[in-house]
Amino acid sequence: MIDLYYWTTPNGHKITIFLEEAQLNYDIKLVNIGKGEQFYPDFLKISPNNRIPAIIDHSPVDGGEPISIFESGAILLYLAKKINQFLPTDIRGEMEVMQWLFWQMGGLGPMLGQNHHFSQYAPEKVPYAINRYVKETERLYGVLDKCLQDREYIAKDYSIADMAVYPWIVPHQQQQQNLEYFPNLKRWFEAVQNRPAVQKAYEISKNLKTGATITEESKKILFNQGRR
Repeated sequence: MIDLYYWTTPNGHKITIFLEEAQLNYDIKLVNIGKGEQFYPDFLKISPNNRIPAIIDHSPVDGGEPISIFESGAILLYLAKKINQFLPTDIRGEMEVMQWLFWQMGGLGPMLGQNHHFSQYAPEKVPYAINRYVKETERLYGVLDKCLQDREYIAKDYSIADMAVYPWIVPHQQQQQNLEYFPNLKRWFEAVQNRPAVQKAYEISKNLKTGATITEESKKILFNQGRR
């Protein structure tokens, strides 16, 4: 059994997509980031960076004590290696997946996160910041569109790279992006969107009925974090 510490964010969706694709048994432990539950001491023992998602695997492959993992990219890698799926075993195939996973973790996610922040949540509209991150989002979409011009999935075969990227493209309209301008990306997006496991993951999210994450009070918690 895997305990998934989760909230309904793109990074959270990555892991439910994997778990549904792999048909692994898991139990969702909601961490309401709008109420500051990510700062609870018990959660910080699992995720010292006070971010979701995190997991505890009670049946690790080495047969040892339960293992806890934080950071969505690390979780995806661990799970892929645990079941020997969605990550090639040959070095060239593995590196193809790894470089796009790192691209998502180091570029796509952070830049689109800033797009979301300045376009939707910042207390004042800063035109320079909005334009900066909308343009960078457009550039990154272009990189992905070019990657997909000669392949069905990001690293040729469906992999954890697709699971990592897809949830960040779901809110493309909020990011002020039109998928019609990125035909290869659009084709890929629709293919992933139509996978039964992906649909199940998002259906689970809807059924949790977590309510709105972002309120004026939650903004103080989410966007004014300093040293604790």
